Amino acid sequence: MLDVKEIRKTFNKGTVNEKKALQGLNLHLNDGDFVTVIGGNGAGKSTMLNAIAGVWPVDSGTITIDGIDVTKQPEYKRAKYIGRVFQDPMMGTAANMQIEENLAIASRRGKIPGLGWSSKAKQKEQFREMLAELDLGLEDRLTSKVGLLSGGQRQAVTLLMATLNQPKLLLLDEHTAALDPKTAAKVLELTEKIVERDHLTTLMITHNMRDALRCGNRLIMLYNGQIIIDVAGEEKKNLDVPDLLKMFEKASGAEMVNDRMLLG
Repeated sequence: MLDVKEIRKTFNKGTVNEKKALQGLNLHLNDGDFVTVIGGNGAGKSTMLNAIAGVWPVDSGTITIDGIDVTKQPEYKRAKYIGRVFQDPMMGTAANMQIEENLAIASRRGKIPGLGWSSKAKQKEQFREMLAELDLGLEDRLTSKVGLLSGGQRQAVTLLMATLNQPKLLLLDEHTAALDPKTAAKVLELTEKIVERDHLTTLMITHNMRDALRCGNRLIMLYNGQIIIDVAGEEKKNLDVPDLLKMFEKASGAEMVNDRMLLG
């Protein structure tokens, strides 16, 4: 479902601020893989997701989604294959529009736009059922402005929008990091439910190593723009955080000193 070959990205090339963010990164995801992504600050996690999403072009290498080479495609063209949820709950939705309107826009992703605006009664009922599953009381607030929702409610709506049309690839960029622990756990539980139900191929960045070990069927760790750890299946299930730290030290030749990851 995703094939990333030898992608490289350098920012501020030729200047004192030059940063080699991705250095020949390779990644292959099968259909239905749920891969958690960890690594310290500056390891290349968000850069990798931005490269896949087409936020900016890579310097070299290729990116293929479901057999389609999207390397040269701009971000808006890749949007029909990709669903994305960001760390900031304010991103991914239109704050001044109603919940219903946001969901209606998301339902038209990748489709030829028509002249109609208001959603039909059947679609409205579908939205109500989807919101009821969140167990956040939003099914009775279809006409509420998204900007009035709490961070957790908004992130849950964004997750629904990103997965509404069952994208080929779901990208989650620390989508629970800005939430309080209880709300973060709720959104993560919802994420796992949707990913499993719809068999979505997913890449999820997290700074919480316990979440990275618990969620998904595979885990990768980035360091200096490359994947240095890639574990799956039973090997991943049998790991704990100390094991992961030892693997990192062995693979990188350095100690994990990222406080955010260790505290998480």
